Amino acid sequence: MQIRPAVLALALASASSLSGSALAAGIPDKLEAASYQRLSPSLAVSGKPSKEALASLKEAGFRTAIDLRQPNEGVLSAREAVEAQGLKFLSVPVSPDTFTLQDAQKVAAVLSDQSAAPVLLFCSSSNRVGGVMAVIERMRGRSKEEALAEGKKSGLKSAAMEKAVLRVLGEAPAKAVSGR
Repeated sequence: MQIRPAVLALALASASSLSGSALAAGIPDKLEAASYQRLSPSLAVSGKPSKEALASLKEAGFRTAIDLRQPNEGVLSAREAVEAQGLKFLSVPVSPDTFTLQDAQKVAAVLSDQSAAPVLLFCSSSNRVGGVMAVIERMRGRSKEEALAEGKKSGLKSAAMEKAVLRVLGEAPAKAVSGR
């Protein structure tokens, strides 16, 4: 799927101004998941959620879950738990060897979809989450250094993933969107 820069810019701009009753209550400050963080009323990031957490995402206020793990890391059971609640589920398998700008664009497109929010973005440890968030922050207009710092705040920690992020940051369009 090819996402045009202008469409992506409009989508990310829309995401920065999310509002409405579904988002007013926000999402929980805590969830049984490694490295869980609520980044905004419409986005939380984490490492692997527990089975109980996955089974209670709807109750916690989420509408969508995005899993960045590889298929052999339990994606099918996560999909089943999320979809059993009537929620949206997207798998975007990421690894340091395979990470691309298109992976980050797929995630950014979902994050910009008001009907998808609130979203839980997760992987096993939040390392890949941080990598994807770094690239999205670059697309939102942050410098490479600022984007990398934001990625680290979201969980980016391994040298291999950081190297992959730096490679992809070189491809990411700067200032596709102003604001957050």
